[in-house]
Amino acid sequence: MRQRRLPYTACGNLPSELGGFVGRGAELAGLGRLLESSRLVTVTGVGGVGKSRLVLAAARAAAERAQERYCDGMWLAELATVRDPALLELALAEAFGLTDHTTRPPRTVLAEHLAGRRLLLVLDGFEQLVEETAELVRELLRRSPGLRVLAAGRRPLDLDGELTFPLAPPVPEEALALLAARATAADPSFAVTDANRAALVELCARLDGIPLALELAAGRLRALSPDQLLARLEDRFALLTGGARGALPRHRALRTAIGWSHELCTAAERLLWARLSVFAGQFDLDAAEYVCAGPGLPVAEVLDLVGELLAQSLLVREETAAGVRYRMLETVRVYGAGWLESTGDAERLRRRHRDWYVGLATWCELEWFSPRQEEVAALVEAELPNLRLALECCLDEPDEVHLGQYLAGTLWFYWAGCGRLTEGRHWLDRALEAADQGAAGYEDSRLKALWVLGYVAALQGDAVASMRALYECRDGAAASGNRVAAAYAVHRLGCLALVSDDMARAGELLGSALGGYREAGELNSNVLMCQVELAMALAFQGEPAGARTLCEEVREICEERGERWTKAYALYVLAYGALDAGDTERARRLLTECVAINHAFHDLVGLVLALELLALVTVVEGDPAEAAVLQGAAEPMWGGVGLQLFGSGYFNAPRLMCQEQAGEVLGAERYAAYAAEGRELSREALVVRAQRGAAPVPRPAGRGGARGSRSARSTAAADQPDPA
Repeated sequence: MRQRRLPYTACGNLPSELGGFVGRGAELAGLGRLLESSRLVTVTGVGGVGKSRLVLAAARAAAERAQERYCDGMWLAELATVRDPALLELALAEAFGLTDHTTRPPRTVLAEHLAGRRLLLVLDGFEQLVEETAELVRELLRRSPGLRVLAAGRRPLDLDGELTFPLAPPVPEEALALLAARATAADPSFAVTDANRAALVELCARLDGIPLALELAAGRLRALSPDQLLARLEDRFALLTGGARGALPRHRALRTAIGWSHELCTAAERLLWARLSVFAGQFDLDAAEYVCAGPGLPVAEVLDLVGELLAQSLLVREETAAGVRYRMLETVRVYGAGWLESTGDAERLRRRHRDWYVGLATWCELEWFSPRQEEVAALVEAELPNLRLALECCLDEPDEVHLGQYLAGTLWFYWAGCGRLTEGRHWLDRALEAADQGAAGYEDSRLKALWVLGYVAALQGDAVASMRALYECRDGAAASGNRVAAAYAVHRLGCLALVSDDMARAGELLGSALGGYREAGELNSNVLMCQVELAMALAFQGEPAGARTLCEEVREICEERGERWTKAYALYVLAYGALDAGDTERARRLLTECVAINHAFHDLVGLVLALELLALVTVVEGDPAEAAVLQGAAEPMWGGVGLQLFGSGYFNAPRLMCQEQAGEVLGAERYAAYAAEGRELSREALVVRAQRGAAPVPRPAGRGGARGSRSARSTAAADQPDPA
């Protein structure tokens, strides 16, 4: 069946150009020609010369010129905050919005995602991992014929077939235009006049036309005239020029620009600049106040000083889903880090940073069981680079590995609830493998990391690793008398039995865990999830009344507490029971809410389970074509979760029933065509379609509708040995 290509619509994650792209017309044209002739082009140049903005502008221009070549979009991966080579592939997967819960290497996930797609990948800030980036790019280009890569860095990747585009500072006319544009943005009353033109031209020349230097100068033009800027620049040249012998003049000019801006700051502003360099990526005001306040910098002054650094273009203010946040340009951050090291205060600041983010994770874990659940998810997403840095700080110190174990375990809700199983597994494995020389008295941290590892591994379908971690946690909890950790270990062993189709053992373990939670006074999302999983075991064993009672209680508590993540799983079980009882209208209503919640949290496991069951509801309602579309759309998601439906006959039953009933009505060829249509849907389009339903589809002539519901439990029982 020939597929009809849809009209081109821009897709990807390229940010819009907020400040306006000034000049660089010749460079844009030249870079566009290189992209026409090579699958890998790298823009090189000194920090601050404008590489990032040029490649983004070139990508946007390429999208308009070559819609067919990049029909799968333009995607940006910013790598400047990635320091651990093991996270490089995860950072690229994150840029593509991929969620993978399996034990497969992230590189394999990336390659499979890119195979058959035609898109442009923009890489920025890879210098600290140039060899690892080069190796990854080489493999992805080799395995993905439709992929093209546009990179920006201080040096090329040195790969066969790579074309490099050395970027020099803009010509004088463009430099002046850029300076004027940025100065006008900072102060609308600014204008280039006959009286100040000569001084502005000289200022551009003295700063070598480097865009970062010009933007820093533009921020100062609100307070100083061009002549005053020139005079101050002249006074500081003797101190701030030079650098390494043989360095290019533009390298010295950039340091002059940043150093000059540094010298124009007050002592307090310079101190805050240096201390803010400990952050990776974005940060908020609360974090800045806690981490940076201290000797020489009262906490009450931090807010005003942040405002001064913003005014001087040394900080960037950004509106995010987690609220107003700040960010330093990488070159500015590196300069500040050098000053921090020279003060001898860097180690203390790194510990302050670590302490803040350990505390933040603790607060987020508590607030996960509250109406602020989505706010917490957005906050942790925004803070991920800093949380990674805090984890590195803990694991780099042998006496503080227990803090890394605690932090990796405390983020369980993010790893399991927000589609981050692969990264969670990375940190948990590292934390538990590290030798903690100061572990005495910190057994609770290790036990927490163990049960979280067991949970994550179970969701990935890695039963061996899951059991190993959970049995170790159970035995350690018994030895230390930690009742809470013991309950978590038993709970997750019950979860493992559930996805392994051992329903009798699952019911026994989950019931025991609930009793342990009650004895320990524990009540949170994990406890409610244990109750939902017990309800699943009952439903699969033919006890719908007991399952419904348990889930209605969970639903009520969730609505009282504002908890939505666990509620979605309770809705799934209630929908399963409603369908089994023949109430498809109620089942659809429950599942559409379930789909919306799981999508909001990026919980791929919950989302695909709900979609599979919704497809069965749809075929029972008499729309086999739409059911096939939903089923086809869900199929690729299981590639990112692991073994399809955990290999479980019980969880797999709705899918098999949908295929059987829809295929019987449509025939194999038409079913495959509708399923292929579903596989082409984006996740966002799929969720919208699942929530409101699709337009009526033509029914095959001479065929009846789908049969009424047959118990998924019965189907599983027919396909599986009796688990009892």
